[in-house]
Amino acid sequence: MKTCNRAPRRAIAAAALLAAAPAVWATNGYFPHGFGLKAKGMGGVSIALAQDGFAGVNNPAAAAFAGNRWDVGAEIFRPYRDAQFVGQTPVVESGRTAFPIPEFGYNVQLSQRLAFGVTVYGNGGMNTSYAPFPNGVNLLGGQGKLGVDLMQLIVAPTLAYQVADGHALGVSPLLVLQRFEAYGVQAFAGMSQSPGNVSNRGKDTSTGIGIRFGYFGKLGDRVSVGASYSPKTNMGRFDKYQGLFAGSGDSCVSFFL
Repeated sequence: MKTCNRAPRRAIAAAALLAAAPAVWATNGYFPHGFGLKAKGMGGVSIALAQDGFAGVNNPAAAAFAGNRWDVGAEIFRPYRDAQFVGQTPVVESGRTAFPIPEFGYNVQLSQRLAFGVTVYGNGGMNTSYAPFPNGVNLLGGQGKLGVDLMQLIVAPTLAYQVADGHALGVSPLLVLQRFEAYGVQAFAGMSQSPGNVSNRGKDTSTGIGIRFGYFGKLGDRVSVGASYSPKTNMGRFDKYQGLFAGSGDSCVSFFL
């Protein structure tokens, strides 16, 4: 009797399929895939781990198990962008390709059950700057360079308390500052109720206050679970760009679950 083991064939076929797949490069917009160098190194895994001082952004309750520590990190985000109207214009590359994004976390154990921390982090890095064509007109029919600049800074003080052995609840108020600028989009002024506040108005800032809640539980020596939630943070208006944004300049920061 002759037997045939199909497992090696399937493994070889799967390996060949993976080797033939083309590379795909993507970003998460202006959200990084993780906060804290350890989380970044694990693809963003952080909600159920108390491994650094970044509880304020990952899971506030994790501060109860992080101990006394401080962490500093930074990343260089290098997205490459280009744009064109196919068959009508040449490809135009964005002139801004490198964005340093620093972060800081601090955690201290106030008692056996109570912990306090502060996390400072930012969002951004998708800013664009497309050069105009030789006649001075850009891709969207405006004058001069075309692009936007959005930066966000968040400071998150954190309190976490162990309600039972191995189980904690945490809360982080979110103090948010954001800055925005748009240029080269003059062509949209005619469609706005405030045409003088659409483009090339310089940098504008707005502030807001949000909140994040978290739960962290140790189910065993090797098993832990976590959950974190933050509602939308309503921000102040961008007065200089009230003709570009809906709601006369209203903006918000949509955080993750």
